[in-house]
Amino acid sequence: MIITRRAATAALSLTGVAVLAGPSPFHLMTAVLANGTASNVTEQESLPEMALGPADAAVTIIEFASITCPHCAAFNENVFPKIKAAYIDTGKVRYVFREFPLDPVAAASSVLSRCIANGDSAKYFEVTDRLFRQPWWKVTKPRETLNQVGLQAGLDEQQVGACLKDEALFDKIVAERTSATAKLGVNSTPTFLINGDKIVGNTPFEEFDRRIKALLKS
Repeated sequence: MIITRRAATAALSLTGVAVLAGPSPFHLMTAVLANGTASNVTEQESLPEMALGPADAAVTIIEFASITCPHCAAFNENVFPKIKAAYIDTGKVRYVFREFPLDPVAAASSVLSRCIANGDSAKYFEVTDRLFRQPWWKVTKPRETLNQVGLQAGLDEQQVGACLKDEALFDKIVAERTSATAKLGVNSTPTFLINGDKIVGNTPFEEFDRRIKALLKS
């Protein structure tokens, strides 16, 4: 199935307007995410890069993650802070986060994160961290959870709703996801590229540390 703007719009509309509830919206967006391709999306659709660390850092780490992925959440809580303290905050690593939503709630969460941040990387990482810390495995009313995150970030419920109805942003996130699969072979989360070399899964800090140090010496 080719993902069209109409399909993306319909999926996002069902998710936002129908308060992310009921099996039909979930099944529809899951089908869009699982089967869509980015072949009809132009290069101009690409999203602004959400990154921490200097653009000219010797090492660049790109993470592909899904907000509802428990392995991604574990990495965010236990490993990422160590990388940030040792390498990002010291200017040695540029860290780029790219959304790879595995389900409708993750897609909606990514839309909300981008909308709240409005291009501010520091704010984006702050909201994304907050979303990762939600107990998605037991959330029965995801819209309420997203509303809560939005309120904590300074939005009201109406503004959260407006964010979730951003069809163009959803379209771009899905396009970026399918492009990552087609061009880079990303098919699971978390996946990392360290100066182009791929690591798959919730990898310990020690492995990142070893690889980063080797690249900094080269």
